[in-house]
Amino acid sequence: MTPAEVKRVRIHYRRLPDREQIFDQRVVLARPDVIVTVTDPMRLDSPMLIHGRPALETGSRVVWFTFPGCWHDVGRFHLADGSFTGCYGNVLTPPRILGSVWYTTDLFLDVWLPPGGAASLLDEDELEEALARSHIDAALARRAREEGRRLLDKAAAGEWPPDIVHEWTLERVSSEEA
Repeated sequence: MTPAEVKRVRIHYRRLPDREQIFDQRVVLARPDVIVTVTDPMRLDSPMLIHGRPALETGSRVVWFTFPGCWHDVGRFHLADGSFTGCYGNVLTPPRILGSVWYTTDLFLDVWLPPGGAASLLDEDELEEALARSHIDAALARRAREEGRRLLDKAAAGEWPPDIVHEWTLERVSSEEA
């Protein structure tokens, strides 16, 4: 099955040391350099807050951008009413993409870019704790930090997120669903 033939994917998302979530998402675009997926409306126990502001809540949808071979993906986050809250760079291992089944491991760090704001690095404390507990080795933690720093530098230069993230808005995805 070629990437263009895949309509939905199941993403096995490992969180060290031993937690795994499986996300089922619809594919809206598949190219060799990027695969764009969208979540169904989410169910959350409580809103996800970033810097004290809601980024996701029950009913929210996320448009995800996976770049094969890259050490991060990007999510366009929205509230339940469709309001855009920001771009979320999730530092992770390059996904193993096996048709409609993907595997990746979260590397704790995230980059947040709110509309009109500056990018910030999130969850450094989680990475430090994982390193202290030997849930992640020093080399992989170093690679995660390098990727986080790279994304921050690119955001400061106006080069992140990539143009495709601005092109594939929730509105565009929703209009193609209709």
